[in-house]
Amino acid sequence: MDLIKGETLLKVQLLRDQFDNLEKHTQWGIDFVEKYTKFVKERTEIELSYARQIRNLSKKYQPKKKEEDDNKYTWCRAFHSTLNELNDYAGQHEVIAENMTSQIIAELTRYAQEIKTERKAHFHDGRKAQQHLEASWKQLEACKRKFERDCKEADRAQQYFEKLDADINVTKADVEKARQQAQMRHQMASDSKNEYSSYLQKFNQEQNEHYYTIIPNIFQNIQVMEEKRIERMGESLKTFAEVDRQILPIIGKCLDGITQVAESIEPNNDSSQVIESYKSGFEPPGDVEFEDYGQAMKRTVSETSLTNSRPDNRADRSSKAKSKTLWPFNKKSKLSLNAHVRNLIESSNPEDFSHLPPEQRRKKLQAKIDDINKDIQKEMDQRDALTKMKEVYIKNPQMGDPNSVDPRLAEIAQNIEKLQVEAQKFEGWLAEVEGRLPVKSEPPRRTSVLYETQNSTPPTTNNNNCAQDRESSPDGSYTEEPSSEVQSKVQPETAESGDEFDDADEEMLPTIGTCKALYPFEGVNEGTIAVTEGELLYVIEEDKGDGWTRVRRNEEEEGYVPTSYVEVFLDSNAKDVFSWRRVYLSEDS
Repeated sequence: MDLIKGETLLKVQLLRDQFDNLEKHTQWGIDFVEKYTKFVKERTEIELSYARQIRNLSKKYQPKKKEEDDNKYTWCRAFHSTLNELNDYAGQHEVIAENMTSQIIAELTRYAQEIKTERKAHFHDGRKAQQHLEASWKQLEACKRKFERDCKEADRAQQYFEKLDADINVTKADVEKARQQAQMRHQMASDSKNEYSSYLQKFNQEQNEHYYTIIPNIFQNIQVMEEKRIERMGESLKTFAEVDRQILPIIGKCLDGITQVAESIEPNNDSSQVIESYKSGFEPPGDVEFEDYGQAMKRTVSETSLTNSRPDNRADRSSKAKSKTLWPFNKKSKLSLNAHVRNLIESSNPEDFSHLPPEQRRKKLQAKIDDINKDIQKEMDQRDALTKMKEVYIKNPQMGDPNSVDPRLAEIAQNIEKLQVEAQKFEGWLAEVEGRLPVKSEPPRRTSVLYETQNSTPPTTNNNNCAQDRESSPDGSYTEEPSSEVQSKVQPETAESGDEFDDADEEMLPTIGTCKALYPFEGVNEGTIAVTEGELLYVIEEDKGDGWTRVRRNEEEEGYVPTSYVEVFLDSNAKDVFSWRRVYLSEDS
């Protein structure tokens, strides 16, 4: 009995130890899942931080509003494209963080809660089965101790009866009482034996069921749970790699885009752009003539020598005046320019836009015609709708009076007629302007309006005024007034200098600044250019008061955009060029 008891206690202790070990192992597995979830979370934070730093870096090196926009150079465009590609590159790292959060972190967090609940249920069932077996064992021990106690009591009662039965001095009644007591004890021992035997059989059955059915099932469930956890860990690790692999093609496209823009850099084109931007157009200065101050020593003091030398000096000055390069910004050209600018500023705004340059006037007239045509189309749509309504009223008089529509139709007809007359008037002005516009096939003229204005000034016949009319050129040389031969050639070109002040020719104008589009503009009319919001363009002609600014996108695309649609940033040099106009006006006034 003691041996059986010892074996049973050993099994229970071993089972309890296995449950403790399994509980520790499964808890360690759950802790590992949470640890891996934390690892992925920190990885997503790194990805987001890296993406944010990449975006800040790209934003930091984007061209500033106040800085000169060098998009005309291929290497600058390549760098700006690289910054844009870096933005897309940063976006893909944000996609990595987002996918890892949704596909790994969220799933593992939910699964960790589920596995904790499942583990708790399995070990609760195991503890419950173990406690039930221990309770059955305790009850079996109680039955066994009772049976053992009853057996001992029966043996003592039997020995006491036999002792009284052998004693001749004991009465018969005492002997009978002892005999009955012994029989009762034997009966109690027999009942305890039957109870113990029955409960022992029940305990053995429960123990077999516990060790061969209940516990194996619980262990099997724990094993399945653990295998699922391991499998889920493998899937998470695979997803961890797949999330990176999914964005690799897009990152490859970003890198390919950087490579393509790098290969599109054209050094020859960029150097040509620099030459075109900074070339002055002035002829190089001629050779400096030798001035022989020693001639005065060789001269005689005779009156004949003095009189003979004077005509030679005048001839030299005349030849020098012909050989010198004409500098456009002299005093007389400033005066004529002041008068012209004053006329432009003080002129009124007539209906035919005659105060504007030809190109801008054409654009204004075309826009006006388009607006009138839209109004005509709107009136015609209303007329068609009312006509259909009248037809419906005629067919179904109960719906309305057909005559009630006639006044409105008559009013619309008058409006259409007025609008058509107005459109014809503006079309006539437009045809007049288009007839005066320069033909684009003509070769570009390098002579500026200021040059023409200066040449239109009558020459002076007094040779002594030559020194007063000289102006310094950029290279430090001096220029003088042109001869009558040069003036006679230039004067026909200045017949329409008033119309050519802003649109002098069709050559490519230099950039005077940059601008950024604040709103999108379709640019459907001729002479205009379509822009998108946020687009950076070159300014080649400032607003002349008509509300339009001339811009350029590249060498082949340029046109006018509304001044209110863009934010203009003029270069410092360009601001100086335009500021002297106001200075000249103030000086002349």
